[in-house]
Amino acid sequence: MSSAIESNLARVRERIRLACERAGRDPAEVTLIAVTKGFPADTVVAACRAGLQDIGENRVQEAAEKAPLVEAQGARPRWHLIGHLQRNKVKTALNLFDIIHSIDSLRLAETVSRAATGPVTAMIEVNAAGEASKFGVPPAEVESLLREIERLPNLEVRGLMTVAPLVADPEEVRPVFRELRRLAASLGLPELSMGMSDDFETAIEEGSTMVRIGRALFGSRLELLEESRPGTE
Repeated sequence: MSSAIESNLARVRERIRLACERAGRDPAEVTLIAVTKGFPADTVVAACRAGLQDIGENRVQEAAEKAPLVEAQGARPRWHLIGHLQRNKVKTALNLFDIIHSIDSLRLAETVSRAATGPVTAMIEVNAAGEASKFGVPPAEVESLLREIERLPNLEVRGLMTVAPLVADPEEVRPVFRELRRLAASLGLPELSMGMSDDFETAIEEGSTMVRIGRALFGSRLELLEESRPGTE
């Protein structure tokens, strides 16, 4: 399992380097978040031992079960919540995650602010393409939400996050990434969490500072578990 992750990580890092080269950027500007949704704690530990420091989880409950097992094996990653956060899970999330990527309403921001005992680093999730099936704030409402959040204690918005539409050609979503970059710049926000396994190179070319990679690092869950079975190569 660890050798497969190391090989995949080397390939992903090279792709990040090349995308940064095309954009005239420093690869050090891009944080690689390994998305471990659906994978066991051992996979997270293997990822950390391969050199990954940032782990993304979609579900609070899954992370709550996994994090103690990871830390018991000596791994101490920085945890990112990249999935939708329900208000009744806020207290649990604050005890688990270092960064919340999915603030998508003032009510949620207020709940986080009230429950926090210290500064919380957060991103506003933007539904940049206006897809009905996805969470996020419409681009036109981001500035007003940001100004309301700025009045709240304990909550520091560092940037914007989006999940681009799933398309066959990443060039089709380049305008989505470009628009989010322009929006973040207009608001003085330094971070952009955008780009996944199918489109992260395009996202980097358009200014992403955090890419969320699962499949390109781990393959499918079934493939990785098969490789980890005794007697397999």
